[in-house]
This record gives sequence, C-alpha cells and structure tokens, in this order.
Amino acid sequence: SKHVIKNIPWTTAKNFTVEIGQQQIEELISTWDIHESWLHHSEFLEEEELKDSKRYHYRACWGLPTRRKPIPRATASVYFVIVISKLKPDTAPVEVFYRMESSRLIRRPEQCEFREKWLQDIIENKTVCAERL
Repeated sequence: SKHVIKNIPWTTAKNFTVEIGQQQIEELISTWDIHESWLHHSEFLEEEELKDSKRYHYRACWGLPTRRKPIPRATASVYFVIVISKLKPDTAPVEVFYRMESSRLIRRPEQCEFREKWLQDIIENKTVCAERL
C-alpha cells in the first residue's frame, strides 16, 4: 500500500496575500503527524523580489513546553518559502518549499512527508550543545 503524502490545495498566484500564505502554512502544518505536546507559532519574515519570481519567507518556531518548564530550553524552526512565478499564468498555484533550520535540504510538501523526528533532532542537538557550554 502506497503511503499518501498529505498536502493542501494551494492558492493561485493572483489570489495570494501574505496573510493567506501564513494561513495556508498553518493549514499544511495541521496535516502533519506531530504529537499535540509540540506548540508552534508562525510568522512572515520577508518578501524577496527576483527576476522571474517573488518569494515570501515564513518561519514556524516549535517547542515542547511542559508544566515544569513552560518556556522550552530550545526551539526548532522550519523555514517556508512561497514562490510566485512571473513566468506562469497568475491562475497557477503558488509553489511551496520548506527546510529545517539545521539543514540545507529543501523539501516540497507534496513530495516529502514531514517527520516529528526532525524537530526532536534539532532540539536534542541544541540541548547537548548547551550542556557542553
């Protein structure tokens, strides 16, 4: 049985706004299989103008707050880019990419299932580093 990667229908270039982009990132995150103890907030970072596209950068910052430690010792960020092509018709959907803060590997939500372990690894690495200092 082939595993289905969850994705969402992305807005078209002509209907895109920074706010819709952020709402859609939240909608995508809601499809990820992540334990409810993880909390995050997302934010718009910047707009980047390129020759053949406009790129909108966002960040979702994740943590594992607990009763004893309501402010997590470390957080893990996922960076999103929503790309609007200047070459495609404005009725085409936007393209979306994301990467983990500690990685150069760029992923597409329709091609790669998000793994909670990526968040855990970043936080573990930061915690280990902090303990060494």
